[in-house]
Amino acid sequence: MSEEMLVIDYLAKWLHFIVGITWIGLLYYFNFVQTEYFKEADPDARVDAFTKLAPRALWWFRWGAMFTLLTGLVMLGIRGAGLTMDIFIGSVLGILMFLNVWLIIWPNQKIVIASNEQIKAGGEALPEAAGAAPKAALASRTNTLFSIPMLYFMGSSAHLPNGPFIGGNMTALIILLIIIAALELNAIFGKQGPLTTVKGVIASGFALWAVMLGVLAVTG
Repeated sequence: MSEEMLVIDYLAKWLHFIVGITWIGLLYYFNFVQTEYFKEADPDARVDAFTKLAPRALWWFRWGAMFTLLTGLVMLGIRGAGLTMDIFIGSVLGILMFLNVWLIIWPNQKIVIASNEQIKAGGEALPEAAGAAPKAALASRTNTLFSIPMLYFMGSSAHLPNGPFIGGNMTALIILLIIIAALELNAIFGKQGPLTTVKGVIASGFALWAVMLGVLAVTG
């Protein structure tokens, strides 16, 4: 790799850290703090937060996701020849999380925000808001679930020994992709189940991480 590409690669990694921390930090804020607060808040306080706080947080959240993806793609483009199983799986999880933000969470949160703005103005809640909130919540819980193994694989790709993706363990790759696809389909069409609580989503995230490591160990 030329000196110029090394500089670009490092700058992309630096920015990837900054925007990634912004994105995942807000993801955890939404799931561990804001959601739990809304369960206990008075109706007026909840409406006020949805019209003043949530839009600001969601702006940083979705654009953090966007620039995390873009800087990650720059690094993948530069390091394409050195793609490993770890970085591939981490990238798949990260890309799905990005798509969940922009195609599920944000569109449905816009409906919820608009509904609360209408209530604050003295009107009635939008009928579609009742269905939009659970869809956004499930996708957000799924992103929290995905984030635990995603962060592990992103880190292990640089700090732990792992073989090349090309010619690597295709059996493990297929099994892992099936698991990820099943969970993503649940995010779109299913229910929260054990992801309903904070403890449940954290435990499920570590369980998913353990299963994925188990698949790699057994098929390796």
